[in-house]
Amino acid sequence: MAVPLFASSLEPYRARLDEALSRVVESGSFILGPEVAAFEEEFARYLGARHCVGVANGTDALAIALRSLGVRPGDEVVMPSLTFYATAEAAVEVGAVPVFCDVDLETACVTAETVRAAVTPKTRAIVPVHLFGNVAPVPELRELGLPVLEDAAQAAGATLGDRKAGALGDAATFSFFPSKNLPCLGDGGAVTTDSDEVAEHARMLRFHGSRDKVTFEEVGYNSRLDELQAAALRVLLPELDGWTEARRATAAEYERQGLAEHVTLPRPVEGAGHAYHLYAARSDRADELAAALKEQGVGARGYYRVPVHRQPAMQRFGAGAELPATEELAATNLALPMGAGLSPEAVGEVVEACASGST
Repeated sequence: MAVPLFASSLEPYRARLDEALSRVVESGSFILGPEVAAFEEEFARYLGARHCVGVANGTDALAIALRSLGVRPGDEVVMPSLTFYATAEAAVEVGAVPVFCDVDLETACVTAETVRAAVTPKTRAIVPVHLFGNVAPVPELRELGLPVLEDAAQAAGATLGDRKAGALGDAATFSFFPSKNLPCLGDGGAVTTDSDEVAEHARMLRFHGSRDKVTFEEVGYNSRLDELQAAALRVLLPELDGWTEARRATAAEYERQGLAEHVTLPRPVEGAGHAYHLYAARSDRADELAAALKEQGVGARGYYRVPVHRQPAMQRFGAGAELPATEELAATNLALPMGAGLSPEAVGEVVEACASGST
């Protein structure tokens, strides 16, 4: 049988989503209304953070959060190169200089050691990425004495110890793009923080740099989570923990059915509850294996084959960077089917396809 890369569906929630969207349409309130306010409160409570500020998308969330943490033009921001382009794009957008550090080969996340090696007197912030749903060791990073902004776009539902990803650093950002673990029905994002000052600044920046729509203190953004998306997110947020447990059960099933005989399995950071946004295994023959799996109807693909520091627009910042683990992971990672709707039988199909494709 065909096994898709993303094995999830919103169809079971269709009636509730329709009802929520109809409620918004009937209200006539579409921008920064009661649905956004309610979602911000509910998501902050879910994470264990004091504040959530809804914005238009995850990229804007990063830029707004960086500025709200005090990052200014010319400041350096340390981040991994093994990430989606937006992590660095947002830093450049606010005039900062992205400084790329390496990651741990086994977890695909930054460590205190890899970050420390990239810190200079000009460093103003650290942006660890919770890649693929794993959770970077934020408490260790905070010991370096710099503001830490979690890029949690892929980590809704993940944990480190007894705390949620998104409530570990000085601030965090989320994307609710439809493929994410907590999706909306288009673009959406959020900044979360325990800081009253950071939250207030983020709220000002998302509305053109104004607190009252009359006086404009900064050049900000037109970046607001709309009522329709917030209403959809309120329907789906209560499902997140169940979906996360289902993803973890699928990861355990891959291991139980012997996938480790054919590829290197992803490893959570110590103490982390991986959210498995992607089930990113590793293989020295990743692209060949992906092609073999495709022939058998199994979705698989490599991510970030060209890491950010080698992207054309970022080469001026990444020139000369030596990131051996990043380069190896970029060449060898292979995302295999994952999602709350993946059955043990489908897992077996994937493992069997990997076995035949590895020979």
